Amino acid sequence: MERPQKRVLLAGPRGYCAGVDRAVQTVEKALELYGPPVYVRKEIVHNRHVVRGLERRGAVFVEETDEVPPGSTVVFSAHGVAPDVHVAARARSLRVIDATCPLVTKVHNEARRFAADGYDILLIGHQGHEEVAGTAGEAPAHIQVVDGPEDVDAVTVRDPARVAWLSQTTLSVDETMSTVERLRSRFPDLVSPPSDDICYATQNRQQAVKVIAPSCDVVIVVGSENSSNSRRLCEVALEAGAGGAHLVDFAHEMAEEWVRDASTVGVTAGASVPNDLVEDLLGWLRERGFTEVEEVTTAVESTVFALPQELRTELRRASGE
Repeated sequence: MERPQKRVLLAGPRGYCAGVDRAVQTVEKALELYGPPVYVRKEIVHNRHVVRGLERRGAVFVEETDEVPPGSTVVFSAHGVAPDVHVAARARSLRVIDATCPLVTKVHNEARRFAADGYDILLIGHQGHEEVAGTAGEAPAHIQVVDGPEDVDAVTVRDPARVAWLSQTTLSVDETMSTVERLRSRFPDLVSPPSDDICYATQNRQQAVKVIAPSCDVVIVVGSENSSNSRRLCEVALEAGAGGAHLVDFAHEMAEEWVRDASTVGVTAGASVPNDLVEDLLGWLRERGFTEVEEVTTAVESTVFALPQELRTELRRASGE
């Protein structure tokens, strides 16, 4: 079969995951229930378009709880928070709605269990990332962050026989396992978490990119610069053989030279990206002759997370149930 002159390979799954969908819905429902303003600690998800849209509806994004007026409603972002953030919120009598992704909550629970059993916990993740700060805050005396394989040699532990590892949920699967292998070479008794910490959506999006990348002159990832999982998709594309990879928030950020000599362009989106931004990018490519779009789907996602319990209770009460 003759290869099309210009085509798009559209990776699937892409875009919103269940945790992001839940977090965004949480803010929307809180605005409907309580009216604006509803305060949100940090960006609810790492996507400029989503944050701006919620701001227009009355959400107010703050860095810390001490910026929230006493007695107000505050939503904690999908990335999770440390216990001391909950303490600070109670001190200000804030109505808290915790939109932490359930998969991040799972890692928090693992951290508490390992710490209670006296383990040193090596948290593989990016220093300063909100998710890492939240997880580390669960047991700061037991947790040290390992920011990739190059950090392994600097790790010190109290008892090499009681060491466990956990990870940020949005990392590159391959890089994480490379870090684990290096840690295990230093600490042969290293204990793994009871289940994979890197979330299903992150893994699925990376796998789809691995499949399309070898056939692509360039891969375009729709996502924000502060989105860890979006940046990883660019890295994965390059490692898997793409001729180039670029991260853009919006179609208007595209550069003509990226696709001028391309015959096959790969397209995907990070887990915090709504589908309309992908459609905008496909439209931009269509105007430049990339009219054939082939969707390459490597997994079908059906996971749905319920809204936070505190919000579900209030919604039932408001509806008279």
